[in-house]
Amino acid sequence: MDAYLRRIGASRPERADAGALRDLQLRHLRTVPFENLSIHLGEDIVLDEKALLAKIVDARRGGFCYELNGAFAALLRDLGFTVTLLQGRVFGDEGRLGIPYDHLALLVETVDSTGPWLADVGFGDHSHHPLAFEERGDQKDPAGTFRIVEDPEYGDLDVYRDGKPQFRLDTRPRVLDDFRAGAWWHSTSPHSHFTQSVVCSRLTAEGRITLSGRKLITTVHGERHEQPLADDAAVLAAYRDHFGLLLDRLPTAPGRAT
Repeated sequence: MDAYLRRIGASRPERADAGALRDLQLRHLRTVPFENLSIHLGEDIVLDEKALLAKIVDARRGGFCYELNGAFAALLRDLGFTVTLLQGRVFGDEGRLGIPYDHLALLVETVDSTGPWLADVGFGDHSHHPLAFEERGDQKDPAGTFRIVEDPEYGDLDVYRDGKPQFRLDTRPRVLDDFRAGAWWHSTSPHSHFTQSVVCSRLTAEGRITLSGRKLITTVHGERHEQPLADDAAVLAAYRDHFGLLLDRLPTAPGRAT
């Protein structure tokens, strides 16, 4: 776990309080990329804590929600936070909900009187800071205005960003094994957007940087710039220089989850 902290540029906090959680989430978002490269490199996605830590800490890779939040949960628990895994369904086009276990998010209890908190380092472009889980009003964040709304029919919670629903959370506690079917579907189904495109993205101090296929996209203070990359060497260099990923080949082949 000390190596994990070094990976995200953090020191071990004195207390597992809200300030420490906020700092850890922001550092994680700025250093560990949201990426689906394993799917296109033919690598297994293994939802096992030891395997996730090996990938993110030892191999200095990123991942998608199951991997990133699964590993982050292990780090937070080691630091003294109480963490519960929650399953969510992502809102897609025209407000349609995705599959069950579409998303893994974290409910985090701190040692101070604040919280609980909804922490998430695995949804890509999302809130920079943890959201107050029991707050039902607007929550201001550098990424926009968030709101957690109770669904009157089912009792689930819908997370909104700038008035648009992002995902629906089931508040019952889950374990990592519960998400295997979701990870398998997202890494194999032709209907999954993860199998349809290659993406690697992380938060920056000025905005966001994303490598989508052969296109490098940078957003600086709300201004978007796109740069086409000429050849394979340029793409591999972008993975290395902007995300710290040392790849020996381009991600092209479908993978599978286990």
